[in-house]
Amino acid sequence: MGFVVGFDLDMTLIDPRPGMVALFDRLAAETGIPLDGAAFAERLGPPLEQEFARYDLDRAATDRLIARFRELYQQTVIPLTVPLPGAVEAVQAVLERGGDVIVVTGKYTPNAVAHLDTMGITPMSVVGRLWASGKAAALRDHRAEVYVGDHIGDVVAARDADAMAVAVATGPISATELADAGADVVLADLHGFPGWLESYLVATVH
Repeated sequence: MGFVVGFDLDMTLIDPRPGMVALFDRLAAETGIPLDGAAFAERLGPPLEQEFARYDLDRAATDRLIARFRELYQQTVIPLTVPLPGAVEAVQAVLERGGDVIVVTGKYTPNAVAHLDTMGITPMSVVGRLWASGKAAALRDHRAEVYVGDHIGDVVAARDADAMAVAVATGPISATELADAGADVVLADLHGFPGWLESYLVATVH
């Protein structure tokens, strides 16, 4: 019997922080807005609109920044991005056991797909521009029974979708905070995911 596992992207499968800093530095140089790329890189997860709201910009200025961010993203961020430890192996573990993988992320979908292409990962579906409980509908639509992420927002998404919440402490949120938020499982990183998946599948008689 098949099963579906959802993964978050930033700080779950990939580490885009150096590229994010470089991109914010470029936007700051172009616009004169004192964008703090290092701080942004340490709180990845929420939508870009929330980040730019920190600078008290009007809607038109925010929209221009987001459009320029997306225009520059693939040439600036992707070359500086690396897979997180165990990420490729975690996806392979699902596929090797007869499962399907979806990626549900807050990232703009074309950029998410470009990252996955670079990693050699082709999920069944990539759904972007969703955050926290907003991810739950996509997880339910694809019948995901597990969702893996690094943020409390990802735990919320899994719980709202009635999926197993597997958290990895590779992002801005500590293992203790993830557990306190209701994660069913907390792993140090995705190296531990294949072993956990094997035990999960045996226990649930897949």
